[in-house]
Amino acid sequence: MAERIEQRLEDRVPELEQLERVGLFTRREIRAVLRKASALEYKIQRRALRKEDFINYIQYEINLLELIKKRRARIGYSFKKDEIENSILHRVHSLFNRATGKWKEDVQLWLSHVAFCKQWNAKHQLSKVFSSMLAIHPNKPALWIMAAKWEMETQLSSESARHLFLRALRFHPECPKLYQEYFRMELMHAEKQRKEKKEFEQAKMDLGEFNYSEEILSGEMARIIYRDAAQKIKGVEFHVAVLSIAKLFDFTQDLQKEILESLQTNYADDPLTWDYMARRELELGSLQSTEHTTKQMKVSEMTQREERCCAVFEEAVRAVPTEDMWKCYITFCLERYNRKTNSEELKQKRLERTLGVFHKTHESSLLPEALYKQWVQLLLESNLFETATEVAEAATKRFSLSVEMWQMRLQVLIQLKSDAVTQCFEEAVKHVKSKGTLPLWSLWVEWSEGTNNKEDTEALYRRSLHATTPAESVTMKEKYLDWTYRNGGYKKVKRVFTSLCENRPFSLDFFRKMIQIEKEQESCRMLHLREYYERALREFGSTNSDLWLDYVKEELSHPQGKPENCGSIHWRAMKMLQGDLVEDFVSKYTLLQTGHL
Repeated sequence: MAERIEQRLEDRVPELEQLERVGLFTRREIRAVLRKASALEYKIQRRALRKEDFINYIQYEINLLELIKKRRARIGYSFKKDEIENSILHRVHSLFNRATGKWKEDVQLWLSHVAFCKQWNAKHQLSKVFSSMLAIHPNKPALWIMAAKWEMETQLSSESARHLFLRALRFHPECPKLYQEYFRMELMHAEKQRKEKKEFEQAKMDLGEFNYSEEILSGEMARIIYRDAAQKIKGVEFHVAVLSIAKLFDFTQDLQKEILESLQTNYADDPLTWDYMARRELELGSLQSTEHTTKQMKVSEMTQREERCCAVFEEAVRAVPTEDMWKCYITFCLERYNRKTNSEELKQKRLERTLGVFHKTHESSLLPEALYKQWVQLLLESNLFETATEVAEAATKRFSLSVEMWQMRLQVLIQLKSDAVTQCFEEAVKHVKSKGTLPLWSLWVEWSEGTNNKEDTEALYRRSLHATTPAESVTMKEKYLDWTYRNGGYKKVKRVFTSLCENRPFSLDFFRKMIQIEKEQESCRMLHLREYYERALREFGSTNSDLWLDYVKEELSHPQGKPENCGSIHWRAMKMLQGDLVEDFVSKYTLLQTGHL
């Protein structure tokens, strides 16, 4: 192994001598490079190879290349690149090849090699990398697309790109993304040939020697790809995506018409088809921008276009009266409403239209939960408070078991400082099952803290402990403890803590909160802290090593603490803790004893 490493280091000598001779590096820097290279070489020649060692070596060589590039720019020297950079580039490619040969499944490693080749314009090497990568990872369409795009855009070889796409489709015959990119590539190729032909015609050159097929120029290849894909891939999304690509090219009117007809014929009942057809009205018949176009004319024209969209949507909800169809309509209206405009008239029309569609959907009983929230929010923003209250009430009637709907209604009533808040809370907890009601009880007690007297709030806290599930009551206990301390003082919170300890379950934060309260007292007593720690350890002693360590720290640091108890606490911790927690506790306890924790 040592001989092989020595040989590799000797191979570096000519490039290092050149670096020193031309003044890019000093002799001291050359020695530092050799030392670092030697250390890195030893790491990648071991029996047990590690990927990180290869990555570090590659990164070092790339940094070296970047440094040489900067030094060249600084001193204005651009010669001897074959002897210096090319040698390093060859070594980096060799390292990448070894790494990807060892860890073939690591796609990120392959992509790093691809990125390096692109950065240093190593086209011949990149072609080999793509070939090897696709042979090992033919199951990843994104890699085929990347390789084909490189062939098309960088190598300017549409034939190679087409060949790659056809190979990819053998592995992934039903991949929409592959068909979309292949479709795009053929249209780009057709556009490129159309531009070439036009330039030759303008230059009055003889086109006899150039074979420009009318079928390719008109996008016939893309049409064939679309027809083949349409037989294998079902769904509106693919047709819409292909249509969006076709619209980028000005010679595809016939192709667009064919895709649109197929969309309307085969997916007439799909909400996405109607959504696309409606939004298409925004792009049709746009006003030509001229010097005489006034702001009012633009607003008027935008209003007309949006009304045409809504007319299509109205027809859609009559033809396909489903929740998804109404959702598409509402989403469109919200998007238009949220668009910035300086015209108050247009903004008001958009608001009225949106609220009207919300109301129609609600009347049809097809408005989903999430959109009720947006409706209420829009009404509140528009200062339509009474309507917001009515809508929130209607939402809770339709989704009477939904915690989120009740929460929304209650938040509206609280925001408007309504007198019906308590009645609404009572109604909510009556309808909703105990499981999942924590948000309602949290909201109720928070509201009560700022509105009701202490006795009513405390009664509400106690009621919440019984009304919520055991797991959710844990959070309410923490809130109750915190509120009692803020409003009743230390003696009261101590009594509440003792009473709450009679009913499991507990959270660790519940005990830590009480420990923190005790520490905040002027006459903090270790006797009470021990009691709280002991209660906490009975519940969490087997699953939390930090709790034991905090107990030990307390005995060591508190004026009334007994350091001699630490040994006993350590022994108990070793008995109670499970699995890896024992090792974790031992290491932290050792650090504590040596004063490093």
